[in-house]
Amino acid sequence: MSDNLAIARVLAETADLLELKEANPFKIRAYRNAAETIANTGERVAAFDEARLRELPGVGRDLAARIREIVETGDAGVHRELVAEFPPTILELLHLQGVGPKTAATVYRELGIGSLDDLERAARAGQLASVRGMGPKKTALILRAIDERRRHASRYLAPEVADTAAALIARLQEAAPGADFTPVGSLRRGAETCGDLDILAVGAPPSLMDAFTGDRLVERVLGRGETKASVLLHGGLQADLRLVPPGSRGAALQYFTGSKAHNIALRDRALARGLTLNEYGLFDAATSAPVASETEEAIYAALGLPFVPPELRENRGEIDAAAAGSLPRLIERSDLRGDLHAHTTATDGRDDIETMALAARAAGLEYLAITDHSQALAMANGLDERRALAHAARVREVGRRLDGITLLAGIECDIRPDGTMDLADDCLAELDLVIASVHSAFNQEASQMTDRLRRAIACPYVDIIGHPTGRLLLRREPYQLDLDAVLHDAAAAGVALEINSQIERRDLNDVQARLARDRGITLTIATDAHARGAFSLLRWGVQTARRAWLTADDVLNTRPIEAFRASLRRHRRPAAR
Repeated sequence: MSDNLAIARVLAETADLLELKEANPFKIRAYRNAAETIANTGERVAAFDEARLRELPGVGRDLAARIREIVETGDAGVHRELVAEFPPTILELLHLQGVGPKTAATVYRELGIGSLDDLERAARAGQLASVRGMGPKKTALILRAIDERRRHASRYLAPEVADTAAALIARLQEAAPGADFTPVGSLRRGAETCGDLDILAVGAPPSLMDAFTGDRLVERVLGRGETKASVLLHGGLQADLRLVPPGSRGAALQYFTGSKAHNIALRDRALARGLTLNEYGLFDAATSAPVASETEEAIYAALGLPFVPPELRENRGEIDAAAAGSLPRLIERSDLRGDLHAHTTATDGRDDIETMALAARAAGLEYLAITDHSQALAMANGLDERRALAHAARVREVGRRLDGITLLAGIECDIRPDGTMDLADDCLAELDLVIASVHSAFNQEASQMTDRLRRAIACPYVDIIGHPTGRLLLRREPYQLDLDAVLHDAAAAGVALEINSQIERRDLNDVQARLARDRGITLTIATDAHARGAFSLLRWGVQTARRAWLTADDVLNTRPIEAFRASLRRHRRPAAR
């Protein structure tokens, strides 16, 4: 287990289980902080020795040893011991939106509840009412969260699958140095979540199957043949490996990347031209003579089409656009010049202003907006007007003495439940950039939430709406709102909408981002970084933008700093109500 997210997951589960045991709160916090640090570290932590690990914030000698143990064995002894003390299903409760470790510990101790099934039965039977703080509203929220969790069963965040793929492929490459490995399926298409992991190995010897089925991540072998093997990895993810000869590389890439709907449309196009298309190649239907197979480009060309990027292969008009020569030049990570959403130790970030600025510069960015939280987010030590302006002054002072990076003094200002902004207008007017976001009252009716966002958009100092639908992938559904009405107002006011690159958000999603672009709204791609290593998350926001058919021109932070400043709503419209 050599990927950062997998290591962080073991550390975070250890913290949760320690909290279930009511262990020392400082120890719990140490594991939780280490998990967050590892998850947000841009470098591959598995390559660190203990001395290098101790250089990471919050990682001391003991935690460094635990991390090395996880890297080398896939788990840690302390984690295994804690798991053995509880029902194996109790971790399901900890991953349920609205049920934290404290609640899970309480219902376990008082009612013997150790699984989702137990919790659902108790909730429906009214038994949770005997637990302090578990009234009818909390019970209803838990039942809804259980339903959402079950609907997302057997799905995994794409970045986690990508990290698993990278770790697995690195070891397979050692076993077959001359082979070419490519993850395909929904992961290659840039989807938000994946049901499984598919890997193509081109030019690999049959002996590679031994390395694959015997890998330390493998829990169980589901099937094995000469050219395909399926395994269940620790954590429940199924992985399939297919061996492909070099001559069929392009056909196999095209076929196994999908999507199914895109492939059906492409096969229909082939049939209309007297051809057949499958995972082995494109053939003349009458003679079975091969037409193309070695590259995807050759297959699409033989069908009268330019290459269709994997992110567009969802049968959403991409084949017609390709035939008409109107496919967009999709945005790339290298097009991004700035990041517009980042936090520091002033609120809930892990690093200070200068550290974040230097990390952004090292990531190839030309500008960075520091946007710490406003006062309503008390748990994040949010800033009131006085602190916000003092913080802005510090951001500007750091920016003046750093070369190669421009800092913008901004804020992520809460949108209160009534739609008013969490800071006064005269404070917001003094800042370089204002992101308005919802962080509370997610269960408002659609009409309330819609009015709330529309009122925020009406504030002349709001430049961007952050993570506009409030969802957390596999954990929390988007809040209810009339998106059309919100898009109408954003377009009219010149307010940009964010594609948040956090792996559990990616909000807006691809369909919504494309709709926003079609309505004339400019998008931003931002990390919502809370630590120096988080700028690598931009790749996931870019993936969403590519699936949304966005070009560099559609995204505000692809522009040089002066053009970016001039494009902000506050500089294009009079700041008056």
